[in-house]
Amino acid sequence: MFWYEGQLTEAPLHPFDLTDRGLTLGDGLFDTSLARNGTVFRRDAHLDRFATSAAALGIPLKIDDAALALDALAKSIRDGALRLTLTRGGGARGLRIPDSPKPILFGAATPGRGELIFASLSLATTAIRRNESSPASRIKTLGYLDAILANRDAQAKGADEAVFENCAGHVACAATGNLFAVFGSKLVTPRLEDGVLAGTVRGLILVRAKACGLEPAEASLPLAEWLKADAVFVTNSLRLLAPCSAIDAQAFESATHPFVRKFQDGIRGALIADCGA
Repeated sequence: MFWYEGQLTEAPLHPFDLTDRGLTLGDGLFDTSLARNGTVFRRDAHLDRFATSAAALGIPLKIDDAALALDALAKSIRDGALRLTLTRGGGARGLRIPDSPKPILFGAATPGRGELIFASLSLATTAIRRNESSPASRIKTLGYLDAILANRDAQAKGADEAVFENCAGHVACAATGNLFAVFGSKLVTPRLEDGVLAGTVRGLILVRAKACGLEPAEASLPLAEWLKADAVFVTNSLRLLAPCSAIDAQAFESATHPFVRKFQDGIRGALIADCGA
């Protein structure tokens, strides 16, 4: 199911401005969220981040239109993945930002994908670096080629997904999610300044850490330190919390770790509270 020009449609093909900067320059952003029982999980957090990111890029956004699209898509599929995309709209050739942009907002909903929730995954390092000095490293922009190529390399190594280090040599994130490590009674996740997206589930984990018996910390750590962790997991809006079974040759028993299970139980509770399912 799709959302375009203010209404739902089953047709994926529509006339499109071939000068659209999202198409020609990747000048835009997107947001992915989870629909359960016709409701968007952490809806307000997603809309707030979408609006904040649009403002950071200077792309006008009518947040009520985004909310309308998100809710309509969720109701149309009940359970599945939602995506909103915002481009700056058409423009003349070159990099100069139009004085009066006419942004384009559209959305898509894909049923199912529930099998991703809480499923374990393995990670592999990549030679591609996350550029922590780039504002785009902290926004879900349309330029995802680094993640695509890094994941291709990881899958060639037999892993499910790539893990990025940044240009300073610190672990930053997975290709499609935030990273956490448990060290005894301490929970560590990379700092946003390391080139990290402020994930909606990341925020939930940090808020709930103390209730789970862990002391949360945002820290810049090299890969060698991450490999010493008791458990590692990835969070994003569709997987929610994915225990990590390995980073390269280092194996982890993350799926059975008691703190990981506590977090999963907490997320289940939050999902029921938000979506009733």
